[in-house]
Amino acid sequence: MKQRMIRITALFLVVVVLVCTSLPLAAQTTIASDTERAVTVFGIEDGTLKLPCKSAILMEATTGVILYSQNAEEALPPASVTKIMTLLLIMEAVDAGTVRMDSRVTVSANAASMGGSQVYLKEGEQMSLEDLLKSVVISSANDAAVALAEHLCGSVSVFVEKMNAKAKKLGMNSTTFENVTGLDDTAQNHLTSAKDIALMSRELIAHKDILKYSSIWMDSIRDGTFGLTNTNRLVRYYQGCTGLKTGSTEKAGFCVSATAERDGLSLICVIMGAESRDIRNASACQLLDWGFSEYALYTSEGASVPPIKVVGGEKTDCALNYPSFSAVVEKASISSIVTKINLPESINAPVKCGDTVGTIEFKTEKGIVGTAPIIASEDVLKINFFQILYRIAAKFLLI
Repeated sequence: MKQRMIRITALFLVVVVLVCTSLPLAAQTTIASDTERAVTVFGIEDGTLKLPCKSAILMEATTGVILYSQNAEEALPPASVTKIMTLLLIMEAVDAGTVRMDSRVTVSANAASMGGSQVYLKEGEQMSLEDLLKSVVISSANDAAVALAEHLCGSVSVFVEKMNAKAKKLGMNSTTFENVTGLDDTAQNHLTSAKDIALMSRELIAHKDILKYSSIWMDSIRDGTFGLTNTNRLVRYYQGCTGLKTGSTEKAGFCVSATAERDGLSLICVIMGAESRDIRNASACQLLDWGFSEYALYTSEGASVPPIKVVGGEKTDCALNYPSFSAVVEKASISSIVTKINLPESINAPVKCGDTVGTIEFKTEKGIVGTAPIIASEDVLKINFFQILYRIAAKFLLI
């Protein structure tokens, strides 16, 4: 009897241990489902990343260098990622003083009629430009995007003209905008590419204030009575994510332009035409992880270099310097970067401050990372006849 009780007690303890250990494992499996998908979203074949989407790109934001490209110039429907250009024009207007964040915007019947993602604006309702901006950035509100476009330009059509003009100026050669929202049920040629999205994303995040909104996970409008939740889940669970914009329609599939920063390296990752939200998010995470693991941003603050001789000048030499320099390099090579100064033995007067007189190379064993100009730090005027006589006389008297 005693032995039987011992066996029952031992069996009970084993069951308790198994149940306790299995619970966190089950919870971990549920929580990590997106991550587990992410691990297998692409493979590496012959050194090439393979992403399960129609197109993708990874760009370093400071320099604009493209680190990864997959069918990145094909024109495709972008869904609500369109709103990056809408937001860019609004931020330019704010920074130019054309509109203010506290400006009151009156909602038109047209804006209130927008379907899809919305904050349910009513015709005649007034809201601050900042609250409408937050609604677009965080909740991808179509009605708020239209209200902002009408407030800035008087009509959506005029605003769209400005969108296309800006796209052309930025070199977005695969882009045609037909609306400010990305809704494509009736759109005929509303298209852009992963590369073009990266270009306008880079331009948008140059307006640093936008990151205050795009990095918010939850917020509210209407004095706290209407909640906003970011459509970009990466803001919540991806380390260093600062934004930027998601989108999805039946035509476009699932798209995102995701921005993130770690250790001074700022990346823009664009995914277009993924089959699901999870695949889109996992692809973006994996591509960003790859970028952060493989690359780093090398920076030199700029400095002076030894002066150069000046022939025929009021002074016999000229002070020199080079400006700050940045370049994306392979992480493994950043500690081995050296510099090489390329200068002639002398230059002829006159010299103007800011004149380029040579270059400085930043290089590794694999080759040149980049170059920066070496420039004159001061003016050196050409010597005149009387100054020449003075020098001759001074030299003669010294002799």
